Amino acid sequence: MAEDRTFIHLLRDQVRHGLTTAQQYLAAAVYFDAQRLPELAAQTYARSADNRGHALRIVRYLLDREIGVAIGGLDEVRPDFDSPRAAIAFLLDRERAVTSQISALAAAAREADDYLGEQFMQWFLKEQVADVAEMDTLLTVLDRQGNLFDVEEFIRRELTGSTTVDTTAPRMAGAG
Repeated sequence: MAEDRTFIHLLRDQVRHGLTTAQQYLAAAVYFDAQRLPELAAQTYARSADNRGHALRIVRYLLDREIGVAIGGLDEVRPDFDSPRAAIAFLLDRERAVTSQISALAAAAREADDYLGEQFMQWFLKEQVADVAEMDTLLTVLDRQGNLFDVEEFIRRELTGSTTVDTTAPRMAGAG
């Protein structure tokens, strides 16, 4: 296959974006932990690990396709927030930006007639629908409840332990 530079360039950039998003979730998790919001902290610590995994899935894909990849620096990470609501709203905006990036990747693969790349991106598109919906739900619950105790209870009741192993997920670099 002749490498499509646009798709490959965007894919390499997405590794950095994914690792930056992972670090951003980690920063938010520490913020929530410092605010003594253990459920929000746990949720965002988990999302940090998920986003790191997403970046490593792209790394594995590039390695499997024998396409060079290098890990470099990250984009800026916001460490402080005015309120828990502001943190959740920021993370929702971040997820929407990631969705735009993933959509652009899928479009670039399609334009390049890179059927392997297009198939690879389908899993990420599905993930982004779920990720945006979850953050949107958290923001909606916070706005509706207005009480952080109720939000913590909602997360514990509705979101904790609801994950299942996705057997359709691409392999991660570094995973056995």
